[in-house]
This record gives sequence, C-alpha cells and structure tokens, in this order.
Amino acid sequence: MQWKRTSVLAVAAICLLMVGSMAMAGKFNKTVNVGDDAPAWSDLKGCDGEAYSLKDLVDANKATVVVFTCNTCPVAVACEERFIELQKDYEDKGVQLVAISVQDDLSDMKDRAMSRGFNFPYLLDETQQSARDFGASRTPELFVVDGKGKIVYMGLMDDSPLNAAKVKETYLRDALDAVLAGKTPEVAETKAQGCGIRYE
Repeated sequence: MQWKRTSVLAVAAICLLMVGSMAMAGKFNKTVNVGDDAPAWSDLKGCDGEAYSLKDLVDANKATVVVFTCNTCPVAVACEERFIELQKDYEDKGVQLVAISVQDDLSDMKDRAMSRGFNFPYLLDETQQSARDFGASRTPELFVVDGKGKIVYMGLMDDSPLNAAKVKETYLRDALDAVLAGKTPEVAETKAQGCGIRYE
C-alpha cells in the first residue's frame, strides 16, 4: 500500500512538473512565453565596435525590440527597411531596436549595416546562446521587452513579411503603442515566418 501511494505521488509530481514546464512556453515559441523575464545576454559585439547587453538597453528605454535576423534570408532582407523606419518613428518615444545575428561573419555584417544605413545596433552572437535562450527559430523573429525586462510580444513584425505594400496588420507597432500607453498588447504572440536559424 505504501509503495502504491508513493508511486501515485511520484506520478502526480511528474505531471505537475510537466504542466509547469508547458506553462512556461508560448503557443508558437516553445522556450519562452509572454510575461517571462527576457533572457539576459551581455557583451555582444556590434558592428559599431561597441559591446551591448540587454540589461543596459532595457534600463535606458521604455521598450526594446530584439530582432534575430541574418544577412541572407530573403524574408529578413525584405524587413530591413521596416526596421529602419520603425527605429526612426519610435526613437523619440523611448524605443530601441537591436538586431542580432547568430550565423553571419562580423565583417559581412558591418558591410550590410553600412550599405543599408542601419540606425540601430547590429550584433553578432557567435555562441548562438541568446537565440537559443529566446527560443528563436526563424529570421526574422522579434521580441518586445518592456522597461521591466518582461517579454510583452513575440513573433512577426507584421502580416506581410515579404511585401511591405501588402501589410494590413502591424503587430509590432501595435504592441509598442500598447506598451507605451501602459497597456497590454491585444495580440501578444504570432508565428514567426522566415528562414530557419542554422544552429550548430
């Protein structure tokens, strides 16, 4: 009887652990969820020669947009002008966009940032750990982190990654507007679309 009771308790404990771990993941992102503390990263080298940490960005801004991207994915490339425009539109509102590549060469990234006129930090994470910690699987994949370091939105920039002219739903801008107004975004998670991140 004692053995059966112990077995039942063990099974119950395992189920609770499974439910708890499932609750930590989003609908599409299986690693983090909206409301989680954003995974910390630090000392990532930027194309400008500076080193960046998420904490410094969060402390300095009302919202930080973390974009996992790369130089060659057609979807990521198609979104670059929108990243630039968003930074221009929201910079004075206390929003900072930062792009991270986990699969490019820094010299190529510097060429890309210069030729495209990036107005935001473009960072290299050779360890790929930041993308793993955020559960990023596609480029581009975006995360909005509020001033308290919480994830408040993750997924797509909008509903037409390849063609800005066909955008109808501006998920990222809507999320930022909500955060800046002290509200919760109506749409907090969407499914990222783009090229798969090449993890080593």
